[in-house]
Amino acid sequence: MLSCKDLVETVKTSFASIKEVKKRQRPISLVDTLMSGYALFSLKYPSLLQFDRHHREDMISHNLEHIFGIKAVPSDTQMRKRLDEIEPTLLRPTYRRLFAQCQRSKHLELFKYYENRYLMPLDGTGYFNSDDVHCDNCCQRHHKNGRISYYHQMLSAAIVHPDHKVVIPFAPEPIMKTDGANKNDCERNAALRFLNDLKREHPHLKLIFTGDGLFSNAPFIKRLCDDDHWFILVAKEGDHKHLFEEFNALPRATHEVREGKITHRFSWSNQIAINDTHLDCIVNVLEYWEVHDNGKKQRWVWVTNIPLTEKNAYKIMRGGRARHKIENETFNTLKNQGYQFEHNFGHGNKHLSTVFAHLMMLAFFVDQLQQLGCKLFKKALARLHTKRSLWERKRALFFDFFINSIEDLWSALAFGHKASLAPNSS
Repeated sequence: MLSCKDLVETVKTSFASIKEVKKRQRPISLVDTLMSGYALFSLKYPSLLQFDRHHREDMISHNLEHIFGIKAVPSDTQMRKRLDEIEPTLLRPTYRRLFAQCQRSKHLELFKYYENRYLMPLDGTGYFNSDDVHCDNCCQRHHKNGRISYYHQMLSAAIVHPDHKVVIPFAPEPIMKTDGANKNDCERNAALRFLNDLKREHPHLKLIFTGDGLFSNAPFIKRLCDDDHWFILVAKEGDHKHLFEEFNALPRATHEVREGKITHRFSWSNQIAINDTHLDCIVNVLEYWEVHDNGKKQRWVWVTNIPLTEKNAYKIMRGGRARHKIENETFNTLKNQGYQFEHNFGHGNKHLSTVFAHLMMLAFFVDQLQQLGCKLFKKALARLHTKRSLWERKRALFFDFFINSIEDLWSALAFGHKASLAPNSS
């Protein structure tokens, strides 16, 4: 099982293996500093300042030690300075270890979607923006009035399934200033780096990539095929004149499925060149109309390297539409369910902003795995109904009681008793 104790221990063990470049004696260890940052997001603190004020209390420091294994908590200034020096790539092994835990527990099997492959949407999002604060790694946006704004973005990926709310996030790829000024170029270049890391870290993982129209270009499609990946990518008529001309001129197979008050209409054609300059890049085109009885209609078109048939058209459509889960179940959760994704916890001069984004994503990853396979988490969520209520209750217990283990905390959340918690009598 994916127990709360084992998952937090995995994070701590991984952090403990990170070696600092500057090997000078420090009053607070790097693992304590990283775990303090992780605890900040695990506890859904609204700001680093509030965390800094609270950890000085005896009860809070007790709970941080017994739940997260933190022996000494850095001040907010110490944490920012220390984390600013950490190369974000050093946090990648933590994602791999959590993913391996998910594999060993057999919970990953629940996400197999088609032909024993997993759906993986790609999408970019921003996590920092300022007209004044910036670092050497900031992307720049030059405005017509001469103003320059600075921002950080990342390309995120996760294993998803149309029938599951839980997602399995992978290490996000920071979008770099050197990736270009154009949004499409930035995300595509970051996606190529992501594929390099994926091939090295998970060479045998069978995936079906989904994404919006900026990924349905010949070079990226060829790279996916070279790495033995399948894809279901949005194709827009304005970006693919040749493709749509061919698709409209060719005879199509059709299929219709009635589902409640909705009619699903499919038409497709296999083996069409993506454009007239890459005639060797052959794709299959699926057009889908969702028609409601009240007259409402929506249309999607995807390109894929999966041969389209009457038997799989509905399945491919659901896979293509599941790309929205990276937005709905990941970005929106981080922004609206307590993680404070768009809050600036600190920017620094080198890597701080990106390291904080990673620590937040790791806290989200652990929460997702607990929701997937931790009995105590599931019981607590069922009892409190919503994630927001769960986080609020978790923080209330953390602030009001001396807690001797993470199991005691989650047992109190799951069963509503505090027999194993000692109240703060000071």
